Amino acid sequence: MKDASWDDLQLFFHVATGGGLSAAAARTGLSAPTIGRRMLALERTTGRSLFSRGPTGYLLARDGQELLDRVRRMQDAAQAISDWRGEVLMLPIVSTAADSWTLRFIADHLAGVWTPSDSFRMCYKSCDANVDFTYREAHIAIRHSRPDSGNVAIRRSVKVAHAAYQATEFAESNCNWISLGTDTAITPADKWTFEQPDYWITSWTNTPHMLFYLIRGGAGRGVLPCFIGDQERKLVRAGPVIDDLTYEMWIVAHDDERQRPQVRTVIDRLAALFADHEDLFAGLRSSG
Repeated sequence: MKDASWDDLQLFFHVATGGGLSAAAARTGLSAPTIGRRMLALERTTGRSLFSRGPTGYLLARDGQELLDRVRRMQDAAQAISDWRGEVLMLPIVSTAADSWTLRFIADHLAGVWTPSDSFRMCYKSCDANVDFTYREAHIAIRHSRPDSGNVAIRRSVKVAHAAYQATEFAESNCNWISLGTDTAITPADKWTFEQPDYWITSWTNTPHMLFYLIRGGAGRGVLPCFIGDQERKLVRAGPVIDDLTYEMWIVAHDDERQRPQVRTVIDRLAALFADHEDLFAGLRSSG
């Protein structure tokens, strides 16, 4: 025997509490004949006689009263779930913008930034360009340089180093390089490879993460942040830290938004997370 559907049980509730098909039709917008057919189908599904049908309407039979009591308990449980879900949707949001590499690092160490027990939700925005706080594009931005204007609060974080990497089995005699495309490269690290006049670039892509996978797959050498490359066991450095690409990371928030407890909490946690892995970010080969 198949289970009764929740839709039919709710329709049964309207018939049982309204005293007949007409009342249920007025509540649901379905026609009385349609409701009658579905009540007959519900009785067949349950194997019980739910109504005593007469000229005065649909009166509940004994089994119908038992089912009505159960449906009421189901409705209470459903309402509790709806209320619980509504509580989640009412939680405040903290929006954090960062470059793709930093967001990946945050995701890999998420417990240091957010847990399901926190009384706020998180939004993670991939953004390699500067964030416009005037229009609240994000509450927090992780930037590659110190802002020189705007009503913002700033916190200096760690130094971020870059190096060339290759797959562990990559032949030293192989001259192939991989780069981001010139149309998508934004940061100095994005542009570094194709700005080298004598590098043989045989593959390029428009996404940082594809760059990572191509390097790891052995398509060629490429530049990565050390906090990404040094944590991947299938990669080795193909040269020293590229000093010209090292920058200081800054955690930036709109001065008004940073007063919100949730925003302040995330700022403090991000600062602590990056500080805990300072050597990794600086290219000192510490995995933390």
